[in-house]
Amino acid sequence: MCMTVRTMLLALGLSAAPLLPAAAQAQAIAPDRLESSVRTLASDLFQGRAPGTIGEERTIGYLVGRFEALGLEPGGPDGQWVQTVPLLHTQLGTPTQLAVTQGSATTPWTFGENVYVSTLQPKDNVSIDKAPMVFVGYGVSAPERGWDDFKGVDLKGKVAVFLVNDPDFEAVKGEDAVGKFGGKTMTYYGRWTYKFEEAARRGAIGALIVHDTPGAGYGWNVVKSPGGENYDLVRPADRLTSLQLQGWIAGEAAKSLFAGAGQDLAALRKKARSAAFKPVELKGATFTASFPVTQDVVQSANVLARIPGAKRPDETIMYGAHWDAYGKGEPDAQGRIYRAGANDDALGIAGMFEIARAFKAGPAPDRSILFAAWTAEERGLLGSEHYALNPVYPLDKTVANLTIDILQTAGKAKDVILVGKGQNMLEDDLARFAALQGRVVTQESLPERGLFYRADHFSMAKRGVPVLLMMGIAGASDLVDGGRAAGQAWVDAYTGNCYHQACDAVDDSWNLDGAAQDIELMLDIGRDLATSDRWPEWKPGSEFKAIRDKSAGVRK
Repeated sequence: MCMTVRTMLLALGLSAAPLLPAAAQAQAIAPDRLESSVRTLASDLFQGRAPGTIGEERTIGYLVGRFEALGLEPGGPDGQWVQTVPLLHTQLGTPTQLAVTQGSATTPWTFGENVYVSTLQPKDNVSIDKAPMVFVGYGVSAPERGWDDFKGVDLKGKVAVFLVNDPDFEAVKGEDAVGKFGGKTMTYYGRWTYKFEEAARRGAIGALIVHDTPGAGYGWNVVKSPGGENYDLVRPADRLTSLQLQGWIAGEAAKSLFAGAGQDLAALRKKARSAAFKPVELKGATFTASFPVTQDVVQSANVLARIPGAKRPDETIMYGAHWDAYGKGEPDAQGRIYRAGANDDALGIAGMFEIARAFKAGPAPDRSILFAAWTAEERGLLGSEHYALNPVYPLDKTVANLTIDILQTAGKAKDVILVGKGQNMLEDDLARFAALQGRVVTQESLPERGLFYRADHFSMAKRGVPVLLMMGIAGASDLVDGGRAAGQAWVDAYTGNCYHQACDAVDDSWNLDGAAQDIELMLDIGRDLATSDRWPEWKPGSEFKAIRDKSAGVRK
């Protein structure tokens, strides 16, 4: 397949390896090489790089061809370039029932307006028939923090209703929640994925989160944008979620729901910030829904390439970026139909190519270097999750995961943005190597959005692997040209207009000098780890430290 794809690329004028002057080829991290790779991956040939499409087939062939041309060896199972990732793909149809009943009154809900749901059940129809609804506050069970929102409530056969984010997101002085969950910095307990998982663990049949833009970090338009589509890993029957439907309630619909049950949502928000909070049955309220489902299994793949270590090949430093984007959509104002993710995350893939080139240009590393191009990040970090469940190289001897997912394209910066302050020692490495570039570290500006839990590195963090994420939208860079105001303008323009849209494309305004700086930092950190016997550790207070500590003896 790979040779066929390379031949096709050449026929269309797209090279498997960018054709650049010899002088440029000798540079470490060259902006022009980055741009050339991105232009190829974000071209219409790859049709937006959606899993399970011809766009994926072409993308996999291109990635394998590039890694092979760079002199890397296959890093997947059994000496293969790819790790197969079977994905469950579901798509809800038009609901035949969707309503809330309160007493004798039934209120129809409009899908995408009052409520948004999807399913991870491999069924042709999903339904909930007059299920009781229970408000469970923030839905947090954290014994290590002295917090339990559930208090033993029985959720079997019921619909759990949650608040978004952590209990201390809106807490004020004097309330129990203050400081329990990092203040404005989101913990994993604040993520919607955790809430759905916790509801399923307790046997709920459905789970709905009350949407508000500050707590979620994005508007209702983002919530409903998948249009009833969802993906999951293919799981055995005994590991399927109990949730028939999971999703969100729009703010105004939630207020009406609570009022109809004789409750004040605003007052319950305050009560939920108390350690004494107990679940509240929404008396008389039941949820009914029935949707036809189109479901199939998509065979997707991670691409894994490797440079074996010369001295300690069983110790692995992992670089990661995701190859997938959003595929075909409705035409934008310019008529573009492919949401090709030039920055998110073709630029991250291009960065990995350049890091691999730099490693191959130098002496062999003492430790092995793994380059992972993940599938289905945009569908819930599924490619990296599949690897974490089925690691090709032991995670307890994986030194670190260094992930690149969106870089700023507005030029050089005086600083670099840190995502996840206080998590592990890799942030100290970031500061050390940034200083050698004459730069400083700036903490992410909106830690309440939980970006630390929203990229592929998190699949490794959950298993105790120390991680570092480079993500340009985590804060406003202090740009050499224009300062922080210009950095904020870039973040606002990208997230407000092009994030997950067709306009995430290469254009003449791109200046990749800053992106090259950030990629160079990731190269320097990885190279330092690759030539040492040092093992980065999680810092005290991190929720992942105990997981890593369990395997400490393996790394002595």
